[in-house]
Amino acid sequence: MEVVPTRTYIKRKSNGRITIKSGNKAEYTMQWTIILLGVLSIMSFVFFDYTGLNLIKAITETAYNLKVMFFEPGLSHFGWGEALYQVGITLGLAVLSTVFGAVIAFFLSLLAATNLSKGWISKTIRVMVAFIRAVPTILWVLIFAIAAGLGSEAAILGMLFHSVAYLVKAFSEAFEEVDTGVIEALRATGSKWWHIVTHAVLPSTFTYLLSWTFLRFEINFSVAVAMGAAAGAGGIGFELFMASGFYFDLSEVGFITYAILAIAILLEVFSTRLKRRYFPTQGA
Repeated sequence: MEVVPTRTYIKRKSNGRITIKSGNKAEYTMQWTIILLGVLSIMSFVFFDYTGLNLIKAITETAYNLKVMFFEPGLSHFGWGEALYQVGITLGLAVLSTVFGAVIAFFLSLLAATNLSKGWISKTIRVMVAFIRAVPTILWVLIFAIAAGLGSEAAILGMLFHSVAYLVKAFSEAFEEVDTGVIEALRATGSKWWHIVTHAVLPSTFTYLLSWTFLRFEINFSVAVAMGAAAGAGGIGFELFMASGFYFDLSEVGFITYAILAIAILLEVFSTRLKRRYFPTQGA
Protein backbone atom coordinates (compact mmCIF):
# COMPACT_ATOMS: atom_id res chain seq x y z
CA MET A 1 0.00 0.00 0.00
CA GLU A 2 1.44 3.32 -1.04
CA VAL A 3 1.53 5.95 1.70
CA VAL A 4 1.04 9.53 0.53
CA PRO A 5 3.31 11.79 2.55
CA THR A 6 1.58 14.57 4.45
CA ARG A 7 3.16 17.95 4.03
CA THR A 8 3.47 20.44 6.87
CA TYR A 9 3.04 24.10 5.98
CA ILE A 10 4.59 26.73 8.30
CA LYS A 11 3.45 30.32 7.91
CA ARG A 12 4.70 33.32 9.90
CA LYS A 13 2.13 36.04 10.49
CA SER A 14 2.83 39.76 10.73
CA ASN A 15 2.49 39.69 14.53
CA GLY A 16 5.27 37.16 14.81
CA ARG A 17 3.10 34.11 15.47
CA ILE A 18 3.73 30.92 13.55
CA THR A 19 0.86 28.72 12.30
CA ILE A 20 1.42 25.11 11.30
CA LYS A 21 -0.94 23.35 8.87
CA SER A 22 -0.75 19.71 7.81
CA GLY A 23 -2.13 18.15 4.66
CA ASN A 24 -1.37 17.85 0.98
CA LYS A 25 -2.73 19.24 -2.26
CA ALA A 26 -4.74 16.10 -3.05
CA GLU A 27 -6.63 16.34 0.25
CA TYR A 28 -7.39 20.03 -0.23
CA THR A 29 -8.51 19.43 -3.83
CA MET A 30 -10.84 16.64 -2.72
CA GLN A 31 -12.30 18.72 0.11
CA TRP A 32 -12.97 21.73 -2.09
CA THR A 33 -14.44 19.51 -4.81
CA ILE A 34 -16.89 17.97 -2.34
CA ILE A 35 -17.80 21.41 -0.99
CA LEU A 36 -18.34 22.78 -4.51
CA LEU A 37 -20.54 19.83 -5.51
CA GLY A 38 -22.55 20.22 -2.30
CA VAL A 39 -23.11 23.94 -2.94
CA LEU A 40 -24.13 23.28 -6.57
CA SER A 41 -26.58 20.58 -5.44
CA ILE A 42 -28.21 22.94 -2.93
CA MET A 43 -28.41 25.68 -5.56
CA SER A 44 -30.06 23.25 -7.98
CA PHE A 45 -32.81 22.49 -5.46
CA VAL A 46 -33.25 26.20 -4.70
CA PHE A 47 -33.58 27.27 -8.35
CA PHE A 48 -35.72 24.31 -9.41
CA ASP A 49 -39.14 25.29 -10.74
CA TYR A 50 -41.69 23.81 -8.30
CA THR A 51 -44.67 25.49 -9.97
CA GLY A 52 -47.67 23.15 -10.02
CA LEU A 53 -45.80 20.33 -8.28
CA ASN A 54 -47.92 18.15 -6.03
CA LEU A 55 -45.40 15.84 -4.40
CA ILE A 56 -47.88 13.26 -3.11
CA LYS A 57 -49.71 13.07 -6.44
CA ALA A 58 -46.42 12.84 -8.34
CA ILE A 59 -45.19 9.95 -6.17
CA THR A 60 -48.52 8.13 -6.51
CA GLU A 61 -48.67 8.46 -10.29
CA THR A 62 -45.02 7.47 -10.68
CA ALA A 63 -45.58 4.33 -8.61
CA TYR A 64 -48.64 3.45 -10.72
CA ASN A 65 -46.77 3.99 -13.99
CA LEU A 66 -43.90 1.81 -12.81
CA LYS A 67 -46.34 -0.91 -11.77
CA VAL A 68 -47.95 -0.93 -15.22
CA MET A 69 -44.59 -0.86 -17.01
CA PHE A 70 -42.84 -3.64 -15.13
CA PHE A 71 -45.68 -5.83 -13.85
CA GLU A 72 -48.08 -5.61 -16.82
CA PRO A 73 -45.83 -5.72 -19.92
CA GLY A 74 -47.46 -6.43 -23.25
CA LEU A 75 -47.66 -5.64 -26.94
CA SER A 76 -50.53 -3.75 -28.54
CA HIS A 77 -49.15 -1.91 -31.60
CA PHE A 78 -46.97 -4.67 -33.07
CA GLY A 79 -46.56 -8.42 -32.69
CA TRP A 80 -43.77 -10.75 -31.61
CA GLY A 81 -42.46 -11.11 -35.13
CA GLU A 82 -42.18 -7.35 -35.55
CA ALA A 83 -40.53 -7.06 -32.13
CA LEU A 84 -37.84 -9.60 -33.07
CA TYR A 85 -37.33 -7.82 -36.39
CA GLN A 86 -36.82 -4.46 -34.66
CA VAL A 87 -34.38 -6.01 -32.19
CA GLY A 88 -32.51 -7.44 -35.18
CA ILE A 89 -32.26 -3.97 -36.73
CA THR A 90 -30.79 -2.58 -33.51
CA LEU A 91 -28.29 -5.44 -33.30
CA GLY A 92 -27.43 -4.90 -36.96
CA LEU A 93 -26.63 -1.23 -36.34
CA ALA A 94 -24.36 -2.20 -33.45
CA VAL A 95 -22.63 -5.00 -35.37
CA LEU A 96 -21.91 -2.93 -38.49
CA SER A 97 -20.58 0.06 -36.60
CA THR A 98 -18.43 -2.18 -34.38
CA VAL A 99 -17.00 -4.42 -37.12
CA PHE A 100 -16.12 -1.58 -39.50
CA GLY A 101 -14.87 0.50 -36.58
CA ALA A 102 -12.61 -2.29 -35.30
CA VAL A 103 -11.08 -2.89 -38.74
CA ILE A 104 -10.37 0.80 -39.34
CA ALA A 105 -9.15 1.31 -35.78
CA PHE A 106 -6.74 -1.62 -36.06
CA PHE A 107 -4.77 -0.06 -38.91
CA LEU A 108 -4.93 3.45 -37.45
CA SER A 109 -3.76 2.21 -34.06
CA LEU A 110 -0.71 0.63 -35.65
CA LEU A 111 0.20 4.12 -36.83
CA ALA A 112 -0.78 5.68 -33.50
CA ALA A 113 1.40 3.36 -31.40
CA THR A 114 4.66 5.10 -30.52
CA ASN A 115 6.70 1.89 -30.75
CA LEU A 116 5.49 1.09 -34.27
CA SER A 117 5.27 4.46 -35.97
CA LYS A 118 7.08 7.75 -36.35
CA GLY A 119 6.52 10.38 -33.70
CA TRP A 120 4.75 12.97 -35.84
CA ILE A 121 2.41 10.39 -37.36
CA SER A 122 1.51 9.01 -33.93
CA LYS A 123 0.85 12.47 -32.48
CA THR A 124 -1.27 13.53 -35.46
CA ILE A 125 -3.54 10.48 -35.23
CA ARG A 126 -3.83 10.77 -31.44
CA VAL A 127 -4.90 14.42 -31.69
CA MET A 128 -7.49 13.58 -34.36
CA VAL A 129 -9.06 10.70 -32.42
CA ALA A 130 -9.00 12.72 -29.20
CA PHE A 131 -11.07 15.40 -30.95
CA ILE A 132 -13.51 12.79 -32.27
CA ARG A 133 -13.85 11.19 -28.82
CA ALA A 134 -14.52 14.57 -27.24
CA VAL A 135 -17.69 14.94 -29.33
CA PRO A 136 -20.55 12.76 -28.01
CA THR A 137 -21.81 9.95 -30.23
CA ILE A 138 -25.29 11.41 -30.50
CA LEU A 139 -23.86 14.69 -31.81
CA TRP A 140 -21.94 12.82 -34.54
CA VAL A 141 -25.15 11.02 -35.46
CA LEU A 142 -27.03 14.31 -35.70
CA ILE A 143 -24.23 15.80 -37.84
CA PHE A 144 -24.43 12.89 -40.28
CA ALA A 145 -28.24 13.01 -40.13
CA ILE A 146 -28.03 16.56 -41.48
CA ALA A 147 -25.40 15.63 -44.08
CA ALA A 148 -26.80 12.28 -45.23
CA GLY A 149 -30.41 12.48 -44.08
CA LEU A 150 -32.29 10.62 -41.37
CA GLY A 151 -31.92 6.87 -41.47
CA SER A 152 -29.70 3.95 -40.59
CA GLU A 153 -26.78 5.42 -42.58
CA ALA A 154 -26.52 8.43 -40.27
CA ALA A 155 -26.70 6.22 -37.17
CA ILE A 156 -24.01 3.84 -38.41
CA LEU A 157 -21.67 6.64 -39.53
CA GLY A 158 -22.06 8.49 -36.23
CA MET A 159 -21.41 5.38 -34.14
CA LEU A 160 -18.60 4.36 -36.49
CA PHE A 161 -16.77 7.66 -35.99
CA HIS A 162 -16.85 7.41 -32.23
CA SER A 163 -16.07 3.67 -32.25
CA VAL A 164 -12.94 4.23 -34.33
CA ALA A 165 -11.70 6.96 -31.98
CA TYR A 166 -12.47 4.83 -28.91
CA LEU A 167 -10.80 1.69 -30.25
CA VAL A 168 -7.73 3.49 -31.65
CA LYS A 169 -6.90 4.66 -28.13
CA ALA A 170 -7.49 1.19 -26.65
CA PHE A 171 -5.66 -0.73 -29.40
CA SER A 172 -2.65 1.60 -29.57
CA GLU A 173 -2.15 1.41 -25.81
CA ALA A 174 -2.26 -2.40 -26.04
CA PHE A 175 0.32 -2.33 -28.85
CA GLU A 176 2.61 -0.13 -26.77
CA GLU A 177 2.61 -2.75 -23.99
CA VAL A 178 4.32 -5.30 -26.24
CA ASP A 179 7.80 -6.25 -25.04
CA THR A 180 10.25 -3.94 -26.78
CA GLY A 181 12.90 -6.64 -26.66
CA VAL A 182 10.87 -8.86 -28.98
CA ILE A 183 10.37 -6.03 -31.46
CA GLU A 184 14.04 -5.07 -31.38
CA ALA A 185 15.07 -8.71 -31.86
CA LEU A 186 12.91 -9.01 -34.97
CA ARG A 187 14.24 -5.73 -36.33
CA ALA A 188 17.79 -6.94 -35.76
CA THR A 189 17.08 -10.02 -37.88
CA GLY A 190 15.91 -7.81 -40.76
CA SER A 191 12.16 -8.34 -40.32
CA LYS A 192 9.90 -5.89 -42.11
CA TRP A 193 7.34 -3.71 -40.34
CA TRP A 194 4.35 -5.87 -41.31
CA HIS A 195 6.24 -9.03 -40.31
CA ILE A 196 6.78 -7.54 -36.85
CA VAL A 197 3.08 -6.71 -36.60
CA THR A 198 1.87 -10.18 -37.60
CA HIS A 199 4.46 -12.21 -35.66
CA ALA A 200 5.02 -10.13 -32.52
CA VAL A 201 2.38 -7.47 -31.97
CA LEU A 202 -0.80 -9.22 -33.06
CA PRO A 203 -0.23 -12.58 -31.25
CA SER A 204 0.62 -10.73 -28.02
CA THR A 205 -2.40 -8.42 -28.07
CA PHE A 206 -5.11 -10.42 -29.84
CA THR A 207 -7.04 -11.24 -26.67
CA TYR A 208 -7.00 -7.58 -25.62
CA LEU A 209 -8.22 -6.47 -29.04
CA LEU A 210 -11.05 -8.98 -28.86
CA SER A 211 -12.02 -7.86 -25.37
CA TRP A 212 -12.02 -4.15 -26.28
CA THR A 213 -13.97 -4.81 -29.48
CA PHE A 214 -16.70 -6.71 -27.66
CA LEU A 215 -16.87 -4.04 -24.99
CA ARG A 216 -17.41 -1.45 -27.73
CA PHE A 217 -20.10 -3.66 -29.24
CA GLU A 218 -21.99 -3.60 -25.93
CA ILE A 219 -21.70 0.19 -25.89
CA ASN A 220 -22.86 0.46 -29.51
CA PHE A 221 -25.90 -1.68 -28.80
CA SER A 222 -26.95 0.69 -26.02
CA VAL A 223 -26.29 3.68 -28.28
CA ALA A 224 -28.20 2.06 -31.17
CA VAL A 225 -31.31 1.87 -28.98
CA ALA A 226 -31.20 5.65 -28.48
CA MET A 227 -30.15 6.38 -32.06
CA GLY A 228 -33.13 4.45 -33.42
CA ALA A 229 -35.31 7.38 -32.42
CA ALA A 230 -32.83 10.28 -32.63
CA ALA A 231 -31.66 9.48 -36.18
CA GLY A 232 -34.81 7.79 -37.46
CA ALA A 233 -32.84 4.56 -37.91
CA GLY A 234 -35.68 2.38 -36.68
CA GLY A 235 -35.11 -0.62 -34.47
CA ILE A 236 -36.39 -1.30 -31.00
CA GLY A 237 -35.31 2.18 -29.89
CA PHE A 238 -37.74 3.81 -32.32
CA GLU A 239 -40.55 1.57 -31.05
CA LEU A 240 -39.66 2.55 -27.49
CA PHE A 241 -39.83 6.21 -28.46
CA MET A 242 -43.22 5.76 -30.13
CA ALA A 243 -44.65 3.77 -27.22
CA SER A 244 -43.48 6.28 -24.61
CA GLY A 245 -43.87 9.60 -26.40
CA PHE A 246 -46.55 9.01 -29.03
CA TYR A 247 -48.86 6.21 -27.88
CA PHE A 248 -48.04 6.54 -24.15
CA ASP A 249 -48.50 2.80 -23.87
CA LEU A 250 -46.77 1.95 -20.59
CA SER A 251 -47.29 -1.80 -20.99
CA GLU A 252 -45.49 -1.71 -24.33
CA VAL A 253 -42.71 0.39 -22.81
CA GLY A 254 -42.28 -2.27 -20.14
CA PHE A 255 -42.13 -5.08 -22.70
CA ILE A 256 -39.53 -3.26 -24.80
CA THR A 257 -37.48 -2.50 -21.67
CA TYR A 258 -37.50 -6.19 -20.74
CA ALA A 259 -36.47 -7.11 -24.31
CA ILE A 260 -33.52 -4.70 -24.19
CA LEU A 261 -32.56 -6.02 -20.76
CA ALA A 262 -32.66 -9.62 -22.02
CA ILE A 263 -30.36 -8.78 -24.93
CA ALA A 264 -27.97 -6.98 -22.57
CA ILE A 265 -27.87 -10.04 -20.28
CA LEU A 266 -27.16 -12.35 -23.22
CA LEU A 267 -24.32 -10.10 -24.36
CA GLU A 268 -22.88 -10.09 -20.85
CA VAL A 269 -23.05 -13.90 -20.65
CA PHE A 270 -21.31 -14.19 -24.03
CA SER A 271 -18.68 -11.68 -22.93
CA THR A 272 -18.04 -13.66 -19.74
CA ARG A 273 -17.53 -16.86 -21.73
CA LEU A 274 -15.06 -15.09 -24.00
CA LYS A 275 -13.12 -13.90 -20.97
CA ARG A 276 -13.04 -17.42 -19.51
CA ARG A 277 -11.71 -18.78 -22.77
CA TYR A 278 -9.11 -16.16 -23.60
CA PHE A 279 -8.47 -14.81 -20.07
CA PRO A 280 -8.64 -17.88 -17.81
CA THR A 281 -7.25 -16.02 -14.80
CA GLN A 282 -9.84 -13.24 -15.13
CA GLY A 283 -12.81 -15.49 -15.77
CA ALA A 284 -12.18 -17.63 -12.68
